[in-house]
Amino acid sequence: MEGSTNMKAFGPVPSRRLGHSLGINNIPPKVCTYSCIYCQIGKTEQLSCDRRAFYRSDELASEVWKKVAETKKRGTTIDYLSFVPDGEPTLDDNVGNNIDLLRPLGINIAVITNGSLLNRRDVREDLAKADLVSLKIDAVSKKTWLRTNRPHRSLDLRAILDGMLAFAEVFKGEIITETMLLKGWNDSYKEVKEVADFLALLKPVRAYISIPTRPTAVKGVSSADDQILTMAYQLFRENLPLVEYLAAYEGNEFGFSGNIEEDLLAITSVHPMREEAVRAYLKKAGADWNLIADLIRRGSLTEVEYQGKNFYMRKLPGKA
Repeated sequence: MEGSTNMKAFGPVPSRRLGHSLGINNIPPKVCTYSCIYCQIGKTEQLSCDRRAFYRSDELASEVWKKVAETKKRGTTIDYLSFVPDGEPTLDDNVGNNIDLLRPLGINIAVITNGSLLNRRDVREDLAKADLVSLKIDAVSKKTWLRTNRPHRSLDLRAILDGMLAFAEVFKGEIITETMLLKGWNDSYKEVKEVADFLALLKPVRAYISIPTRPTAVKGVSSADDQILTMAYQLFRENLPLVEYLAAYEGNEFGFSGNIEEDLLAITSVHPMREEAVRAYLKKAGADWNLIADLIRRGSLTEVEYQGKNFYMRKLPGKA
């Protein structure tokens, strides 16, 4: 079991999918089954498909319970407890047990996953305990999947898609999907139509079409054109009840627990913040920009420009 000093609970953060979401970071940075070209927290450092326990369940649950109590004292709403870590949450062998320990809080539980391990029965059983599961489906053709998601070499796309369908057959909660459309990568009519046809089989309650709104792992990756986004919307709507764009900025309503430095570093490790959001957060907490300057000077925080906006991200271990 690995040790780590990173916070296992952060936020609440404004989520385009889940309202005010208190994030649960059950994976150390950056362990994932994919190394997506558009990932907002950079290139995957440990590409893996091996499930294991990264943190003790009692310690993770204790931190989440404490964070919930602190948040409620401040009068901040929590709509979901969301497993949305620095990597792929289903690599955590304890994720099912973690959900069980958090269930008494009485707050809906979501897992944001790329779905790459859903061909495994144990993963499907763990995720069946959640209230909502979000699946990433950027491509259903092997060539495009390999280029866009850059998966671990042991993964098989057909098995992944079959696993998603098998999960959807038994899951009692809500399944939503997210498809990131990137210019020149997965935005042809053929690629989008194939994804739409698969979603028609999966039958998510909501299907999101998204574009990058934060800095990407590979420079130069950009959003599909407006015409393509419109085409995708129309193709998705042919067989799905609810389709929405995820193209807007989430806003600046980030929650805090009282320790402004810890909160900022926890949030920005998985959710880069725009400058105006950081300034609003500092004002809410009674702090000033000197804190940000100090974190940058100490090498804890880094500034990145993207589409004319300044973003602030936690500098992850091992990053130059």
